[in-house]
Amino acid sequence: MTNDRRSRRHFMNVAGAGMAGLAGAPLVGAPAAAQAFAQAAPTGSLRPDLIVVNAKVYTMDTRAPRADAFAVTGGRFTAVGSTSDITNLAGAGTQTFDAKGMTIVPGFIDCHNHAGGETLLFDVLVGNPFEVEFVSILSIVGKLKAKSQQVPPGTWVEGYFFDDTKVKDTRGLHVKDLDEVSKDHPVVVRHRGGHTSFYNSKAFEMAGITRNTPNPMGGTYDKDPSGELNGRVTDRAMDPMRTIGTRPTYTPAELEKRGRDGIAHISKQFARYGLTSVHHEGGNLAAIQDVRARGELLHRVSYEAQGQVLESMIAAGIKTGFGDDWIKFGATAEHTVDGSFSERTMALSVNYPGVTPPYKGNVTESQDDLNAWVERVHRAGIQVNVHANGDVAIDSFLTAIERAQTRFPRADARPKITHCTLVTPQLVQRIKALGAVPAMFTTYAYYNPDKFVYYGEDLMKRCMAYRDMIDAGVYACAGSDFSPGPFAPLMGIQGMVTRKGWDGKTWGLNQRISVAEAIAVNTYNGAWASGEEAIKGSITAGKLADYVVLAGDPHTVDVEKIKDIQIVRTVVGGTISHQA
Repeated sequence: MTNDRRSRRHFMNVAGAGMAGLAGAPLVGAPAAAQAFAQAAPTGSLRPDLIVVNAKVYTMDTRAPRADAFAVTGGRFTAVGSTSDITNLAGAGTQTFDAKGMTIVPGFIDCHNHAGGETLLFDVLVGNPFEVEFVSILSIVGKLKAKSQQVPPGTWVEGYFFDDTKVKDTRGLHVKDLDEVSKDHPVVVRHRGGHTSFYNSKAFEMAGITRNTPNPMGGTYDKDPSGELNGRVTDRAMDPMRTIGTRPTYTPAELEKRGRDGIAHISKQFARYGLTSVHHEGGNLAAIQDVRARGELLHRVSYEAQGQVLESMIAAGIKTGFGDDWIKFGATAEHTVDGSFSERTMALSVNYPGVTPPYKGNVTESQDDLNAWVERVHRAGIQVNVHANGDVAIDSFLTAIERAQTRFPRADARPKITHCTLVTPQLVQRIKALGAVPAMFTTYAYYNPDKFVYYGEDLMKRCMAYRDMIDAGVYACAGSDFSPGPFAPLMGIQGMVTRKGWDGKTWGLNQRISVAEAIAVNTYNGAWASGEEAIKGSITAGKLADYVVLAGDPHTVDVEKIKDIQIVRTVVGGTISHQA
């Protein structure tokens, strides 16, 4: 990078995000200020805007874990206590919500989400984004064939949300299946995990890839028993496909509208499932702000920058935490170090069980390159975030962070490990020593048990290791990784508590945690992950009034029905974002 000392004004222009609403805003996560507000709030002269009474409130505040009621003023909790005490605070203009014994918890926080609203609205979905559903190869071919008839030859025909273990057929998707879609269009079916795709013969032909093409570093061209390409391509081997074929083009106005509509749509889905804060993995920052300006942003955004926006942040001196309570810059977007857990390409220190020839997954970044990137971002005062699934990748990232901290010590840096799937006791101790933040899969325990057989019980005892993390004092948080996994927090909580999948099979029972711990993972720990534990994550006087009203109590219902509890109401800043 050249020594270009660009100004913050240049940053605003380059980012193209209309940041006027954020300029001059205080940095979030200032504990002293928040605590002062919390102490002063209940004694103020203002009457509450809203009181909630007769509830079963799990505050996630260890100083007062249970309550019956609370008051909200100006979008924040101003008092938490008994129904009689809170009722006495009401004035003539105070609204009252009688919860009639329903359960209330802090708003759920998803610490890793690709927030693909445009895909949900405008693209061909060949699988169910939100629930367990099996589809047939015939249905996939049919949807894509219909799409191929709407676009000129040479144009990509793409299908999304494919899940290779959610297929009714007793075989995998093959290049020959996709040849039935079209011989004139490049065709791709993208696995919802994001690290593998399936292509037709036309796509391979246009990219110049044959059975003799060698695998690149960090990727594979998979083959059938006869040595022919079977259609499946993993990780960095997909790169040549990005340069061929044509895709639809849109005017600037059309792109802006698609971006706004996508964010508004996904925000409604988040609210429907009880999410009040979401860490966005990159995405259209301008659209997020436009949707907020027109009053349709229903969740708070921790924006995880990449590419041009990240470069502009570094050049302009913009650090993690710049923004306001609705939109702020969080960690970086995930910097990929290895492959996928669900697609069986993550980097392991041992061979994948039963795979011939022996295979240990894909490492997608050299140690030297990772060291350089981590140090540069760390020195810039930006929370470093990598995608590291396997123990090899996690070790590599921890090595890079340890090196960066030695060269440029920063207190409370909270480096983020997105996924952090397969760990060892030694890795957990290093994570604890660094104050690192593992944002681990949540819904996978319920949604993906049909993939765990590829790892076996011994490895699964060390995967999604919430028990080990919590016992070590690590603030593990919830990272659904939507679209790879559904983002429903209650589905995630059920999986953490039971480690039982949709198929009734259990894996790694030693990593089970309690309902209370699982709720903390999805609330307080999520706030801690972004340095916002002083303003969100618990129902505490002075904090933002983000909460969820549940029709049932996760602590008392059958643990195998937690995911089915109705979200009665989602509230952000005292305002209802979803009402059943």
